[in-house]
Amino acid sequence: MTGVGRFANFADTASIVATPEGGRIRAFQVVEPDFRAGDRAYWGGWSWWAFDCQAGTMDRLDFAAVRETGEEGPATPDTEPGHVAAQGGDAFELLVAACNPDDYDTDAVMLREAVILGRSNLAAY
Repeated sequence: MTGVGRFANFADTASIVATPEGGRIRAFQVVEPDFRAGDRAYWGGWSWWAFDCQAGTMDRLDFAAVRETGEEGPATPDTEPGHVAAQGGDAFELLVAACNPDDYDTDAVMLREAVILGRSNLAAY
């Protein structure tokens, strides 16, 4: 888990695809219990992010909602340009995890575990 605020955020350090500058990492945002869009309940959503450790930048590439049934997608591209990750923000915390994955302990292995842990932290926030 990289942080808690509006969402509980998790970096999937096992998903890192390295490049000389940084790479790509997948992250999950957990929403509060009973979050609904229309008539459907959601756990949150996955996003792929591109990161550059030297430049300190992050670029969210897409977003795929995940229903409480575990059904994912479809992914919607994020067309906003990348940006410098501001210290203290969600993107910065994800960048730190992406650039230093060995500094992090595994908080959850299964998505359901991340949702339970994330929602517990959201309730305490």
